[in-house]
Amino acid sequence: MPPPPVATPLACGSRHRAPSPLKLLAAAVAAVEARTRSVRRRRLPPSPPPPVAPLALSRRPSSSSSSSSSHHLFGGNSLFSQMERYWTGRGISSNKGLVEQLQNYGVIRSKKVAEVMEKLDRGLFVPEGAPAYVDSPMPIGHNATISAPHMHATCLELLEKNLQPGMRALDIGSGTGYLTACFAMMVGLQGRAVGVEHISELVADSVKNVQRSAAAPLLKEGALSLHVGDGRLGWPEHAPYDAIHVGAAAPEIPKALVDQLKPGGRMVIPVGNVFQDLKVVDKNSDGSISVHDETSVRYVPLTSRDAQLRGF
Repeated sequence: MPPPPVATPLACGSRHRAPSPLKLLAAAVAAVEARTRSVRRRRLPPSPPPPVAPLALSRRPSSSSSSSSSHHLFGGNSLFSQMERYWTGRGISSNKGLVEQLQNYGVIRSKKVAEVMEKLDRGLFVPEGAPAYVDSPMPIGHNATISAPHMHATCLELLEKNLQPGMRALDIGSGTGYLTACFAMMVGLQGRAVGVEHISELVADSVKNVQRSAAAPLLKEGALSLHVGDGRLGWPEHAPYDAIHVGAAAPEIPKALVDQLKPGGRMVIPVGNVFQDLKVVDKNSDGSISVHDETSVRYVPLTSRDAQLRGF
Protein backbone atom coordinates (compact mmCIF):
# COMPACT_ATOMS: atom_id res chain seq x y z
CA MET A 1 0.00 0.00 0.00
CA PRO A 2 1.55 3.38 -0.98
CA PRO A 3 2.21 5.85 1.83
CA PRO A 4 -0.28 8.69 2.27
CA PRO A 5 0.43 11.94 0.42
CA VAL A 6 2.87 14.17 2.22
CA ALA A 7 1.37 17.55 3.02
CA THR A 8 3.43 20.64 2.16
CA PRO A 9 4.82 22.24 5.32
CA LEU A 10 3.01 25.37 6.34
CA ALA A 11 5.55 28.01 7.28
CA CYS A 12 4.65 30.00 10.33
CA GLY A 13 7.03 32.89 10.71
CA SER A 14 6.85 36.56 11.20
CA ARG A 15 5.76 37.07 7.59
CA HIS A 16 3.11 34.34 7.46
CA ARG A 17 -0.09 34.01 9.43
CA ALA A 18 -0.54 30.63 11.17
CA PRO A 19 -3.28 28.52 9.55
CA SER A 20 -6.57 28.21 11.39
CA PRO A 21 -7.48 24.89 13.10
CA LEU A 22 -10.26 24.39 10.55
CA LYS A 23 -7.75 24.55 7.69
CA LEU A 24 -5.49 22.04 9.45
CA LEU A 25 -8.47 19.69 9.93
CA ALA A 26 -9.48 20.05 6.27
CA ALA A 27 -5.95 19.18 5.19
CA ALA A 28 -5.94 16.05 7.38
CA VAL A 29 -9.31 14.90 6.01
CA ALA A 30 -8.13 15.41 2.46
CA ALA A 31 -5.05 13.31 3.12
CA VAL A 32 -7.15 10.45 4.53
CA GLU A 33 -9.57 10.59 1.59
CA ALA A 34 -6.68 10.48 -0.88
CA ARG A 35 -5.29 7.41 0.84
CA THR A 36 -8.71 5.72 0.83
CA ARG A 37 -9.16 6.36 -2.91
CA SER A 38 -5.72 4.88 -3.56
CA VAL A 39 -6.58 1.71 -1.66
CA ARG A 40 -9.90 1.33 -3.45
CA ARG A 41 -8.26 1.66 -6.88
CA ARG A 42 -5.94 -1.22 -6.09
CA ARG A 43 -8.92 -3.49 -5.17
CA LEU A 44 -6.77 -5.85 -3.20
CA PRO A 45 -8.57 -9.01 -2.07
CA PRO A 46 -9.05 -9.18 1.71
CA SER A 47 -6.42 -11.13 3.57
CA PRO A 48 -7.68 -14.42 4.95
CA PRO A 49 -8.02 -14.50 8.73
CA PRO A 50 -5.24 -16.31 10.55
CA PRO A 51 -6.07 -19.90 11.42
CA VAL A 52 -7.51 -20.27 14.88
CA ALA A 53 -5.75 -23.02 16.75
CA PRO A 54 -7.10 -24.54 19.95
CA LEU A 55 -5.19 -23.72 23.08
CA ALA A 56 -4.69 -27.34 23.98
CA LEU A 57 -2.47 -28.49 26.79
CA SER A 58 -1.71 -32.08 27.59
CA ARG A 59 -3.63 -33.32 30.57
CA ARG A 60 -1.64 -34.61 33.46
CA PRO A 61 -0.53 -38.21 33.07
CA SER A 62 -2.40 -40.82 35.04
CA SER A 63 -2.79 -44.55 35.11
CA SER A 64 -6.53 -44.34 34.47
CA SER A 65 -7.78 -45.50 31.12
CA SER A 66 -9.82 -42.30 30.89
CA SER A 67 -6.62 -40.24 30.82
CA SER A 68 -5.42 -41.25 27.39
CA SER A 69 -2.69 -39.57 25.40
CA SER A 70 -5.25 -37.37 23.69
CA HIS A 71 -5.22 -33.66 24.42
CA HIS A 72 -7.80 -31.65 26.29
CA LEU A 73 -8.82 -28.08 25.89
CA PHE A 74 -8.53 -26.19 29.14
CA GLY A 75 -10.49 -23.02 29.56
CA GLY A 76 -13.77 -21.60 30.70
CA ASN A 77 -13.62 -22.92 34.24
CA SER A 78 -9.88 -23.38 33.95
CA LEU A 79 -7.00 -21.13 34.87
CA PHE A 80 -6.57 -20.44 31.16
CA SER A 81 -10.04 -18.93 30.67
CA GLN A 82 -8.78 -15.65 29.21
CA MET A 83 -6.63 -17.41 26.61
CA GLU A 84 -9.49 -19.75 25.83
CA ARG A 85 -11.67 -16.81 24.82
CA TYR A 86 -9.39 -16.28 21.79
CA TRP A 87 -10.90 -19.16 19.88
CA THR A 88 -14.13 -20.09 21.60
CA GLY A 89 -17.24 -20.02 19.61
CA ARG A 90 -16.85 -16.81 17.69
CA GLY A 91 -19.59 -16.79 15.08
CA ILE A 92 -21.29 -19.92 16.41
CA SER A 93 -25.02 -19.32 16.54
CA SER A 94 -26.50 -22.78 17.09
CA ASN A 95 -26.28 -25.63 19.55
CA LYS A 96 -25.29 -28.01 16.77
CA GLY A 97 -22.49 -25.69 15.74
CA LEU A 98 -21.20 -25.60 19.30
CA VAL A 99 -21.13 -29.40 19.53
CA GLU A 100 -19.35 -29.65 16.18
CA GLN A 101 -16.77 -27.11 17.37
CA LEU A 102 -16.09 -29.19 20.48
CA GLN A 103 -15.78 -32.30 18.33
CA ASN A 104 -13.37 -30.58 15.96
CA TYR A 105 -11.09 -29.68 18.82
CA GLY A 106 -11.19 -33.15 20.32
CA VAL A 107 -13.08 -32.19 23.46
CA ILE A 108 -15.99 -34.46 22.51
CA ARG A 109 -14.87 -37.88 21.34
CA SER A 110 -17.84 -40.01 22.36
CA LYS A 111 -20.72 -40.39 19.94
CA LYS A 112 -23.13 -40.70 22.86
CA VAL A 113 -21.93 -37.47 24.48
CA ALA A 114 -22.27 -35.64 21.16
CA GLU A 115 -25.81 -36.96 20.67
CA VAL A 116 -26.94 -35.89 24.13
CA MET A 117 -25.41 -32.43 23.89
CA GLU A 118 -27.03 -31.93 20.48
CA LYS A 119 -30.45 -32.95 21.77
CA LEU A 120 -30.28 -30.67 24.81
CA ASP A 121 -30.16 -27.10 23.55
CA ARG A 122 -27.86 -25.13 25.83
CA GLY A 123 -29.80 -22.03 24.85
CA LEU A 124 -32.66 -23.22 27.07
CA PHE A 125 -30.42 -23.33 30.13
CA VAL A 126 -28.72 -19.91 30.12
CA PRO A 127 -30.17 -16.53 31.10
CA GLU A 128 -32.22 -14.83 28.43
CA GLY A 129 -30.08 -12.77 26.12
CA ALA A 130 -26.84 -14.52 27.09
CA PRO A 131 -24.59 -15.82 24.27
CA ALA A 132 -25.58 -19.45 24.78
CA TYR A 133 -23.17 -21.02 22.31
CA VAL A 134 -19.96 -19.31 23.34
CA ASP A 135 -17.60 -21.72 25.08
CA SER A 136 -17.33 -19.77 28.30
CA PRO A 137 -18.85 -19.92 31.78
CA MET A 138 -21.69 -17.48 32.43
CA PRO A 139 -23.22 -15.94 35.53
CA ILE A 140 -26.71 -17.22 36.30
CA GLY A 141 -27.43 -15.05 39.32
CA HIS A 142 -26.98 -15.58 43.07
CA ASN A 143 -23.18 -15.64 42.65
CA ALA A 144 -23.44 -18.87 40.67
CA THR A 145 -22.33 -19.74 37.16
CA ILE A 146 -23.06 -22.28 34.46
CA SER A 147 -19.84 -23.97 33.40
CA ALA A 148 -18.32 -23.57 29.96
CA PRO A 149 -19.60 -26.12 27.41
CA HIS A 150 -16.21 -27.77 27.06
CA MET A 151 -16.15 -28.42 30.82
CA HIS A 152 -19.57 -30.05 30.62
CA ALA A 153 -18.34 -32.15 27.71
CA THR A 154 -15.17 -33.07 29.60
CA CYS A 155 -17.14 -34.28 32.62
CA LEU A 156 -19.57 -36.24 30.46
CA GLU A 157 -16.64 -37.92 28.72
CA LEU A 158 -15.04 -38.80 32.06
CA LEU A 159 -18.31 -40.21 33.42
CA GLU A 160 -19.68 -41.87 30.29
CA LYS A 161 -19.05 -45.45 31.43
CA ASN A 162 -20.92 -44.66 34.64
CA LEU A 163 -23.87 -43.10 32.84
CA GLN A 164 -25.13 -46.19 31.06
CA PRO A 165 -28.88 -46.90 30.83
CA GLY A 166 -30.29 -47.88 34.20
CA MET A 167 -27.49 -46.30 36.26
CA ARG A 168 -27.81 -43.56 38.88
CA ALA A 169 -26.16 -40.15 38.75
CA LEU A 170 -25.89 -37.27 41.21
CA ASP A 171 -25.18 -33.68 40.15
CA ILE A 172 -24.08 -31.37 42.98
CA GLY A 173 -24.55 -27.67 42.28
CA SER A 174 -27.04 -28.36 39.51
CA GLY A 175 -27.56 -24.64 38.76
CA THR A 176 -29.73 -24.24 35.66
CA GLY A 177 -30.22 -28.01 35.35
CA TYR A 178 -28.26 -28.51 32.14
CA LEU A 179 -25.80 -31.21 33.20
CA THR A 180 -28.41 -33.01 35.32
CA ALA A 181 -30.58 -33.19 32.21
CA CYS A 182 -27.62 -34.57 30.23
CA PHE A 183 -27.17 -37.27 32.88
CA ALA A 184 -30.86 -38.14 32.68
CA MET A 185 -30.70 -38.44 28.90
CA MET A 186 -27.80 -40.87 29.23
CA VAL A 187 -29.18 -43.11 32.01
CA GLY A 188 -32.70 -43.12 30.53
CA LEU A 189 -36.06 -43.96 32.04
CA GLN A 190 -34.71 -47.00 33.87
CA GLY A 191 -32.03 -44.91 35.55
CA ARG A 192 -32.09 -41.94 37.88
CA ALA A 193 -30.50 -38.49 37.65
CA VAL A 194 -30.62 -36.28 40.75
CA GLY A 195 -29.66 -32.61 40.89
CA VAL A 196 -28.99 -30.80 44.18
CA GLU A 197 -28.74 -27.02 44.41
CA HIS A 198 -28.95 -24.90 47.59
CA ILE A 199 -30.44 -21.80 45.92
CA SER A 200 -34.19 -22.43 45.74
CA GLU A 201 -34.70 -19.83 42.99
CA LEU A 202 -32.22 -21.63 40.77
CA VAL A 203 -33.95 -24.95 41.38
CA ALA A 204 -37.32 -23.45 40.41
CA ASP A 205 -35.79 -22.02 37.23
CA SER A 206 -34.02 -25.29 36.42
CA VAL A 207 -37.29 -27.20 36.55
CA LYS A 208 -38.77 -24.76 34.02
CA ASN A 209 -35.69 -25.11 31.82
CA VAL A 210 -35.94 -28.89 31.79
CA GLN A 211 -39.65 -28.76 31.05
CA ARG A 212 -38.88 -26.89 27.81
CA SER A 213 -36.15 -29.31 26.80
CA ALA A 214 -35.78 -32.79 25.34
CA ALA A 215 -35.42 -34.09 28.92
CA ALA A 216 -38.97 -33.07 29.87
CA PRO A 217 -40.41 -36.65 29.64
CA LEU A 218 -37.71 -37.89 32.05
CA LEU A 219 -38.68 -35.21 34.56
CA LYS A 220 -42.35 -36.11 34.20
CA GLU A 221 -41.68 -39.82 34.72
CA GLY A 222 -39.47 -39.25 37.76
CA ALA A 223 -36.21 -40.41 36.21
CA LEU A 224 -34.90 -36.86 36.69
CA SER A 225 -35.40 -34.83 39.87
CA LEU A 226 -34.07 -31.48 41.10
CA HIS A 227 -33.86 -30.68 44.80
CA VAL A 228 -33.03 -27.83 47.16
CA GLY A 229 -30.30 -28.97 49.54
CA ASP A 230 -26.72 -28.70 50.75
CA GLY A 231 -24.74 -30.49 48.06
CA ARG A 232 -21.86 -31.15 50.45
CA LEU A 233 -24.12 -33.74 52.06
CA GLY A 234 -25.10 -35.37 48.77
CA TRP A 235 -28.58 -36.85 48.41
CA PRO A 236 -28.73 -40.12 50.41
CA GLU A 237 -32.29 -40.95 49.38
CA HIS A 238 -31.25 -42.39 46.01
CA ALA A 239 -27.72 -43.53 46.89
CA PRO A 240 -25.51 -45.27 46.00
CA TYR A 241 -24.64 -43.56 42.74
CA ASP A 242 -22.68 -44.83 39.75
CA ALA A 243 -21.66 -41.28 38.85
CA ILE A 244 -21.28 -38.11 40.90
CA HIS A 245 -20.42 -34.71 39.49
CA VAL A 246 -19.65 -31.66 41.62
CA GLY A 247 -19.89 -28.28 39.93
CA ALA A 248 -18.07 -26.22 42.58
CA ALA A 249 -14.65 -26.51 44.18
CA ALA A 250 -14.40 -28.18 47.57
CA PRO A 251 -11.40 -27.62 49.86
CA GLU A 252 -11.19 -31.42 50.10
CA ILE A 253 -13.22 -34.36 48.83
CA PRO A 254 -16.39 -34.56 50.98
CA LYS A 255 -16.66 -37.85 52.85
CA ALA A 256 -20.45 -37.86 52.45
CA LEU A 257 -20.08 -37.97 48.68
CA VAL A 258 -17.50 -40.76 48.79
CA ASP A 259 -19.87 -42.74 51.04
CA GLN A 260 -22.70 -42.32 48.51
CA LEU A 261 -20.53 -43.48 45.60
CA LYS A 262 -21.19 -47.05 44.54
CA PRO A 263 -18.28 -49.54 44.33
CA GLY A 264 -17.18 -49.29 40.71
CA GLY A 265 -18.56 -45.75 40.63
CA ARG A 266 -16.77 -42.55 39.66
CA MET A 267 -16.88 -38.99 40.94
CA VAL A 268 -15.56 -35.90 39.17
CA ILE A 269 -14.92 -32.98 41.50
CA PRO A 270 -12.82 -29.79 41.49
CA VAL A 271 -10.73 -29.55 44.66
CA GLY A 272 -8.69 -26.66 46.01
CA ASN A 273 -8.89 -23.01 46.95
CA VAL A 274 -6.68 -20.62 45.00
CA PHE A 275 -5.22 -23.47 42.96
CA GLN A 276 -7.74 -26.11 41.95
CA ASP A 277 -7.56 -29.48 40.22
CA LEU A 278 -10.34 -31.47 38.61
CA LYS A 279 -10.02 -34.78 40.42
CA VAL A 280 -11.36 -38.13 39.26
CA VAL A 281 -12.30 -40.39 42.16
CA ASP A 282 -12.86 -44.09 41.43
CA LYS A 283 -14.31 -46.33 44.12
CA ASN A 284 -12.88 -49.84 44.14
CA SER A 285 -14.83 -53.00 44.89
CA ASP A 286 -13.37 -53.15 48.41
CA GLY A 287 -14.58 -49.62 49.18
CA SER A 288 -11.17 -47.95 48.83
CA ILE A 289 -10.76 -45.07 46.42
CA SER A 290 -8.26 -44.16 43.72
CA VAL A 291 -7.78 -40.50 42.89
CA HIS A 292 -6.01 -38.79 40.01
CA ASP A 293 -5.85 -35.21 38.76
CA GLU A 294 -7.32 -34.53 35.35
CA THR A 295 -6.51 -30.86 34.81
CA SER A 296 -6.16 -27.49 36.53
CA VAL A 297 -9.46 -25.62 36.77
CA ARG A 298 -11.11 -22.61 38.32
CA TYR A 299 -14.59 -23.02 39.85
CA VAL A 300 -16.65 -21.07 42.35
CA PRO A 301 -16.30 -22.59 45.84
CA LEU A 302 -18.53 -25.33 47.22
CA THR A 303 -19.89 -23.59 50.28
CA SER A 304 -23.03 -22.83 52.24
CA ARG A 305 -26.00 -21.02 50.78
CA ASP A 306 -25.46 -17.97 53.01
CA ALA A 307 -21.76 -17.73 52.18
CA GLN A 308 -22.53 -17.93 48.47
CA LEU A 309 -25.15 -15.21 48.63
CA ARG A 310 -22.72 -13.00 50.57
CA GLY A 311 -20.19 -13.48 47.79
CA PHE A 312 -18.21 -16.20 49.54
